[in-house]
Formats: sequence, structure tokens, C-alpha cells
Amino acid sequence: MPTTRMSAEERRETIIDAAMELIAQRGFDATPTLAIAKGAGISHAYLFRLFPSKDDLVVAVVQRCNARVAHVMQRAASEATAADGPPLEAMGKAYTELLEDRDVLLVQLHAHAASATMPAVREAMRASFAELTDLTQRVSGADSDEIRGFFAQGMLCNVIAALDLYGLDTDWARVLTGGVDAQLGGCTATAATPTPDAADTD
Repeated sequence: MPTTRMSAEERRETIIDAAMELIAQRGFDATPTLAIAKGAGISHAYLFRLFPSKDDLVVAVVQRCNARVAHVMQRAASEATAADGPPLEAMGKAYTELLEDRDVLLVQLHAHAASATMPAVREAMRASFAELTDLTQRVSGADSDEIRGFFAQGMLCNVIAALDLYGLDTDWARVLTGGVDAQLGGCTATAATPTPDAADTD
């Protein structure tokens, strides 16, 4: 049977998909490009034809993750505005639902940590926060204090999801989870427990 050859752009998307899943499990430094090439079903050499350096691939993964966040929040804001609802609340609810995607949550957490040591990731994250801040201000009309509160609660939602605080019946967990419902619709998403995989020997 004849096979359909993938374009370079389609292959890039396949590589980013494979890289996002592996990086979510292992982090940026601990994910070898050879493992990503295997996951994408291509040769190691071809991966570097499409992404000349590992930093290029890492940035593409961060941008993919952040673009998904922006898309989900933009759509939620548009739907809320069309229904005469509060855009900021809708955006927050959509974001917390997005955190149910374990790869999105973990790539974000890895990216925040990597920003302290990897300039390329730092710049990609800055660009994302600039875009999301502009989007939030533009669609909600919120003032600076409200925007800071919105982002602060979003970061708290990341912590709640990563630590699965809704699964803890303790006073300190209730303190952290009890004040996030009003603006963000509740941080109800929790991170699935990662499945241990064998160490890569490549």
C-alpha cells in the first residue's frame, strides 16, 4: 500500500507532541533528544534537521503549551462576553479545567523551574505572560490589582493541582483551597500520579 509522506511541518508537530509527553514526565534536562526522536518515530539526525538544537525544541514545547492556555482562555472569554457573563471568571474556570490535562500542568511547572536557569525558556515564558496579561486586561477591563490577583490565584491553582490538595483532609490544605472559588471557579483539577517508566539507556 502506498504511504503518505509527512511534510516537514507535520513532522515538527509530531516531534513536539512526543517531546511534550516525555518532558512532562521527566523535565527538560532529563529528557534526551534520542528518546524524543524514538517517540516521534524518526531518526535522531532528522530531529536535528528540524530543530537545530535542543533549546529550539524545548522552546517549541513551551510555546505549544502556552498557546493552548491562551487559546482556551480566549475562547472562554469570547463565549462569556457573548452571553453577557463575566469574562474573568470564565477564563479562570476554563484554566482550572485545562489543568486536568497532566501534560499541560507538568510542562508549565517544569517551565517555571527551568526559567531560573535556561534563558531560552525564560524568554518564552515571558512572552507567554505578556500575551496572557494583555489578553486578560483587554477582554475583562480589570485593573492592575485585579489582574495580579487573577494570576496569583492561577499560580495557586497550579500548586493545588500538583499537590492534589483537594485530596487532603487537613486544616492547612483547606486554608489554601478555601479562597480560590470566587474568581477562578474553583481549582478542582488534580494531577494524575505519574506512571514510573524505565530509565532511558540511550
